[in-house]
Amino acid sequence: MTGFFDLTARGLIGEGRLQLEELVLAFILSSLVGLERELRQKSAGLRTHTLVGVSAALFMLISKYGFMDILVPGRVVLDPSRVAAQVVSGIGFVGGGVIFMRRDVVRGLTTAASIWFTAALGMACGGGLILLALATTGAHFIVMVLYPRLLKRLPNTRERIADLSIQYQGDTAKAVLICLTELGFSLDSLTFGNTDASSRNTTTMIVRIRGKRTASHGITALAALPGIQAVHLLPSNKRG
Repeated sequence: MTGFFDLTARGLIGEGRLQLEELVLAFILSSLVGLERELRQKSAGLRTHTLVGVSAALFMLISKYGFMDILVPGRVVLDPSRVAAQVVSGIGFVGGGVIFMRRDVVRGLTTAASIWFTAALGMACGGGLILLALATTGAHFIVMVLYPRLLKRLPNTRERIADLSIQYQGDTAKAVLICLTELGFSLDSLTFGNTDASSRNTTTMIVRIRGKRTASHGITALAALPGIQAVHLLPSNKRG
């Protein structure tokens, strides 16, 4: 009991309450960030972001208060920023785990950035920068919720990739390629093959197109060409 009263006399109970409040704030704010990712069904959701935010805040609190008993004025000096720098370096491994490439498209960058942001958010809470933590949480939701709506109103500049299965008769391949080029599509790959043994006059062309227009523009234009039997958009799991 003597140790407890000593802590009270030194005022550390009050400091402990403040530290707990900062940790709880990190828990709440990082949970909000994680909930947004969870609702969008991302690989790193509520649990991951909450743990990252709380852990970062805890590291900051340990760095600030965990070595008070060994400090000696003029002899032992503490640099709290050293632990913070290591948190910034270490969180990159967690973010890197959610980035992957699928069908020539890099995915997970936004979620990785969100994890990195959550670590910074937890560090701000642990560092006592409450107003800054609240403001950046609001900025997070502006970016995640309002920016996608804004981007939908802007002219689209992102290229789309699609695979089309084109069945045709006769010498129509050249007309197909010219049509796609005039629509602004570039061709990534092109393969030919007979549809089946009973349809020797029908040829199937599998073409991967890339462009700013949707695949439906190409399908509509190709279907109007003479000699075209059918045009289908291949599902994504059928692509190479």
